Amino acid sequence: MFDLHRLRLLRELKHRGTLAAVASALSYSPSSVSQQLSLLESEVGVPLLEPVGRRVRLTPQAEILVAHTEAVLERLEQAEVDIAGSLRELTGTLRIASFQTAALTLVPTALTLLRDAHPRLRIEVTQMEREGALSALLVRDVDLVIDVEYPGDPSPRPAELEQEVLGQEALHVVDPGVTKATKPQMLRILADRPWVMEPEGTAARSWAMTVCRGAGFEPDVRYESADLLLHLRLAEQGHAAALLPDLVWLGRRPTIPLRPDPFGPRTRTLVTAVRRGSSQHPAIQAGRRALLRAVDKHFSRAADDTPQSFPGAEDPAAVEN
Repeated sequence: MFDLHRLRLLRELKHRGTLAAVASALSYSPSSVSQQLSLLESEVGVPLLEPVGRRVRLTPQAEILVAHTEAVLERLEQAEVDIAGSLRELTGTLRIASFQTAALTLVPTALTLLRDAHPRLRIEVTQMEREGALSALLVRDVDLVIDVEYPGDPSPRPAELEQEVLGQEALHVVDPGVTKATKPQMLRILADRPWVMEPEGTAARSWAMTVCRGAGFEPDVRYESADLLLHLRLAEQGHAAALLPDLVWLGRRPTIPLRPDPFGPRTRTLVTAVRRGSSQHPAIQAGRRALLRAVDKHFSRAADDTPQSFPGAEDPAAVEN
């Protein structure tokens, strides 16, 4: 019988990449982690790690062992689900990771709903961009991730995760300099404008570049940031064009007149992601219900304050097709 603790260390190494990262995450010393993995090798009877430069990687036999470890942990997670479901009152801790705009708009409302319905459930929230959040979910640093998917995003979703759709939100081109332009003029102006976009390597950046190139121009990206509020400020003050989602304005009226998108209607999908086997946990179900109610509340309120009702916005019927 293999030691489960050591199996989990091997799994952590697969997901975190280095012995130092495993040691830091679990508050061990790297030598202690290495010693435990050496003992696991003795138990299994085959090499589990092989050197690659100054690092190590898992052998094919170690990969097999990790796959079985994932199945064992999923079954143990199901045991947690069953135990939690047997209790009359929801307790424990739900750890949520969220990207910035959802953390600013949806999460506070969801927290209020959860506090009122389940006062003994502890909620912990970490603001984290999607690329890091899914990794944190895989290594069990968080329990639920609020994520977003862009149109045509080819990024693979780990088989160990399950997703549930929260809703769709519109994406808008924002630039005060084109608010009174016709559609052909808007495209010409945007081709000559500086742009602010998210950093290279992100799904948002890849999507935005694809949109601009599909319109026939290469955007002049002068500003990079994962902070969409910075994107908004640069657009408001006329420094850059930006592609921004509805969540940026939820809770207040748009500060810039929004016009029909010259690229055509664009939306992105808001989702929650959890580890496979944990979706029936009462705390996760409660968290997802609260987030769905937050989406319904905010987007129904936003629908009553359409972009065209903002002072100074043009009648969309006047925009040339």
